[in-house]
Amino acid sequence: MNDMNELNKSVNDKSVQSVWIGLQKTGRDEWQWSSGEPALYLNWATGQPEGRDDCAMMLNGEWHDIPCSDNQHFICNNNFDSQLILIKENLMWSEALRYCRQNHVDLVLVHSEEIQRRVMNVVKEASTAAVWLGLHNCCIMNMWLWVSGETVCYHNWAPGNGTTENCSLENRKGAVQSGGDQRWISLPESHKLNFICSRY
Repeated sequence: MNDMNELNKSVNDKSVQSVWIGLQKTGRDEWQWSSGEPALYLNWATGQPEGRDDCAMMLNGEWHDIPCSDNQHFICNNNFDSQLILIKENLMWSEALRYCRQNHVDLVLVHSEEIQRRVMNVVKEASTAAVWLGLHNCCIMNMWLWVSGETVCYHNWAPGNGTTENCSLENRKGAVQSGGDQRWISLPESHKLNFICSRY
């Protein structure tokens, strides 16, 4: 609903009656966003979708199905938060990494305070006390790296975390707390947590 309100604010040119939204039919009465996410929130106008067409537009705040070949105005989504997706499935770190790489791009990399703020917005909805990041400890070099191979320049560790790790028992991976001040913590990779995938 928040996204709908933002979209309605964006369509402030009174000469524009309708705009494309990134919604497409994928099967019988099944719709998904162009990002690949299922359409969990729907705002169809009465009598819509009619079932004949495979794309969607917004007209006066309500959705209508129309042919994908139609010409419509459109609004691009440049909201970075929408590029981060919280997966509320409890997986071990390596499973979460595989899931993100198969379905999106990667586990999220937090290179700046700005990205950390956006991560903090997303993790509020988590069902676990911490959420996996694309952060792992390289025991051989005794340093933390992102899954991209980049070293960690910006960091937001909770006290007592992110320092020398004991790898003799189990490899350590990085997570962000979903409550409190949402700092980073080091956890054994076998813990099962929600995780954040990036789509950029």
